[in-house]
Amino acid sequence: MTEYLIAFNEEWVPDHTVEELQEKAKAVRALVAEMKAAGVFVFTGGLDDAAPVFSVDASSGTPLFTDGPYIESKEYLGGFAVVDVADEEAARLWAGKIAVACGWPQEVRQFRVRKN
Repeated sequence: MTEYLIAFNEEWVPDHTVEELQEKAKAVRALVAEMKAAGVFVFTGGLDDAAPVFSVDASSGTPLFTDGPYIESKEYLGGFAVVDVADEEAARLWAGKIAVACGWPQEVRQFRVRKN
C-alpha cells in the first residue's frame, strides 16, 4: 500500500454560509466513515486559521522560534487527508470523493516510500 496526501489550499475554498458549511461537514463525516470501512483512512484534519502560528529554524544548531508564518504568503494549507491505498488510481478515486464532499479542489501527492 502507498500513502497519499490529499490537501487543499485555503484560497481554493469559496465563501459559504454557515448552513452550507454544516452540510459539507455532514458529507465529509460520511466520507470519512466510508474511508474507514474501506480500510484506506489514515488521518484527516483541518488547520485552525485563528490559532497561533510559529516557525522554528535549527540551522544554527540551536532551535530559534519565531512567531508568525516563516514565509509571507496568502496561501496556506487549509486541510488534508492521508490515505493508504494500493495505487494512484485508488488515490484518484478517494481524492475525487473528497473534492465532491468538500466542493473545492484538492491536490494529491504521494509520500516518499519508506525504506526500513
